[in-house]
Amino acid sequence: MKTKNSCCVYLGDELARYAFGDNHPFGPLRHSAFSKALYEKSLDRYVDILKPVATTQAILELFHEHDYIEKVKAMSKSGNGFLDLGDTPAFAGMYEAVLTVAGTVCNAIDRLVSNEYTNAFIPIAGLHHARRHTAAGFCVINDCGIAIEYLRHKHNINRIAYIDIDAHHGDGVFYSFENDPDLIFVDFHEDGHFLYPGTGDIAETGKGNAKDTKLNIPMPPGANDELFMKSWPRAEAFIRTSKPEFILVQCGADSINGDPITHLAYTENVHKHVVTSVCRLASEFCGGRVLALGGGGYNLDNIAKTWTAVVSAMVSLDQV
Repeated sequence: MKTKNSCCVYLGDELARYAFGDNHPFGPLRHSAFSKALYEKSLDRYVDILKPVATTQAILELFHEHDYIEKVKAMSKSGNGFLDLGDTPAFAGMYEAVLTVAGTVCNAIDRLVSNEYTNAFIPIAGLHHARRHTAAGFCVINDCGIAIEYLRHKHNINRIAYIDIDAHHGDGVFYSFENDPDLIFVDFHEDGHFLYPGTGDIAETGKGNAKDTKLNIPMPPGANDELFMKSWPRAEAFIRTSKPEFILVQCGADSINGDPITHLAYTENVHKHVVTSVCRLASEFCGGRVLALGGGGYNLDNIAKTWTAVVSAMVSLDQV
């Protein structure tokens, strides 16, 4: 199928339905904040806008345990209670919402692997805290983990690089693949001594055959662009050495200065720099294939400027 642009962005009400209500940090306006900014900056001229796509329970269970997904289905009907110890509330229609998040991620993977597009961005995705058996940290499912398993089961792509610049450590990905030598993991996050989930120590580098395939870089509260830029070359060299076949990037905007629940002080230039660097590495090693996922971010202005910076980097628009 011939496409207009090399990058696609998924937008639609079905994605926006993954939200926990107006008074929750992960509210329903995050999607529209990004969408509005994308059109205001005329980025729609340089990307193809695609509709979200739902998937099946079987795809969720590539990563998650069956009993847990059955629990999600049951609690989705009532919309009451918590899926974990108190961070992740159930909401009516939750099951259908997570089928859409996961399905959209898998649809993007299919399009990238088939060379229909070079890269893709999904704003409501990157739910990196959920474990195989439980929700955690606003994450009902872990679409990052599902993406990794889907790449392997559907496309026989095993050596995958996962890069995470959300303020919170991607613990659901890290510990699920801690013993996996083919999952290359790079995570910049606010030091776990100060922020949920309290993990991601620099000494955590993988276990067994996977030792030294994981790179955790905790950042002190107040860390700014200058400190990040000094640290990034180490990550870039780490990714280059791993020679990945596919790259996933979790682009959480909660690491931007002014987020209400975190304490880092980056500007959107960090995200633009990372995505530019990652796209260059992808061009060298894996046909340019980069899937970027929105992740966290609870300041709507930060979401707007950060995720549009991500998209502009993916389409090489320095002027945007």
